[in-house]
Amino acid sequence: MARLNPFELTDFQYFLINSTTAGSNLPSGNNYASNMPGGAASESMDVDSSIEIPSSKATVLRGHESEVFICAWNPTQDLLASGSGDSTARIWDMNSGTQIPKQLVLRHCIQKGGTEVPSNKDVTSLDWNCDGKFLATGSYDGYARIWTTEGGLASTLGQHKGPIFALKWNKEGNYILSAGVDKTTIIWDAKTGQCTQQFSFHLAPALDVDWRNNTSFASCSTDQCIHVCELHHDKPTKSFQGHTNEVNAIKWDPTGSLLASCSDDMTLKIWSMKHDNCVHDLQAHNKEIYTIKWSPTGKGTANPILASASFDSTVRLWDVDRGACIHTLTKHTEPVYSVAFSPDGKYLASGSFDKCVHIWSTENGQLVHSYKGTGGIFEVCWNSRGTKVGASASDGSVFVLDVRNLRTP
Repeated sequence: MARLNPFELTDFQYFLINSTTAGSNLPSGNNYASNMPGGAASESMDVDSSIEIPSSKATVLRGHESEVFICAWNPTQDLLASGSGDSTARIWDMNSGTQIPKQLVLRHCIQKGGTEVPSNKDVTSLDWNCDGKFLATGSYDGYARIWTTEGGLASTLGQHKGPIFALKWNKEGNYILSAGVDKTTIIWDAKTGQCTQQFSFHLAPALDVDWRNNTSFASCSTDQCIHVCELHHDKPTKSFQGHTNEVNAIKWDPTGSLLASCSDDMTLKIWSMKHDNCVHDLQAHNKEIYTIKWSPTGKGTANPILASASFDSTVRLWDVDRGACIHTLTKHTEPVYSVAFSPDGKYLASGSFDKCVHIWSTENGQLVHSYKGTGGIFEVCWNSRGTKVGASASDGSVFVLDVRNLRTP
């Protein structure tokens, strides 16, 4: 797992390079050091011009002073949060539709000599709670923080010994779950900011976590293991082994019955609580798989499919019932770091270090819209209405694509 710029290493990147296998994840042949904020407008790309999203439909958000690792839409209004190597998170107000959206700067500070000073550490993760009233952030400084939509710091959560790599609210909104370099995962009480329970089952840094329900979750690690844990239980309720390299990401399907995992061993595995071994061992990518996402389920959506993003520059869509790859999406030319389904499941957005955001039809695997930014793309995300796609990049830029009324070829 590596979010890497080989020319300008942040603390987050330096750790990942020096973890057991992350050095192999360096994107090759790109000097991202030159792609700093204030760079040129979006570049042309080698795709059919009829699917290129015009610049009039893109809003570029400038303010971050270093690469922007993550972004996420508020679930109830058009507020886009972003987290950066400049030790800030920002909330961008896209509700008004003004030319220059208002931004709130959430400075991550630590106490030093009785005064607050900037932590100078990467903001590595962020997540909105279910009603959109609070934003949680995780930082390389070892603290998780809870912020209001107005930018106020509500709580500082301190228990990890070292960087936090992932954090998630549960659906009910009463607990926050985090994973850290200290090999532990923690469930926090969101109201009090106190550690409710710390789980010390991994033998190496914990890289990702995902809630199964409001009190049960899975975690994965560079130790190649996956543990399923339950609040107030002192042992994992289930452990899965089978990956032969670090496990980068895990995601429960919308029903909480199947768990997908992806790894630097180039495989995607599907696990069930009813079985000890993986239900499917999906081998098609030829480089590390960085992340995975399930399609949503509900009214107007098809049976869930799984998307995987790999450093082999491809995205694959999988029919999990059959354990079969149904589409291979091949237009990217550099590692793909992020994928996100539209709320209705009809489209998939992907972001790559080739600076492109591609939007695909999940039905036929066709590329329907594309936009080329000014830096390698770390994250893509859809707003709750499926009308806007947000993206964050290695040059410090964040941009929003208005995908309403775009003609589909």
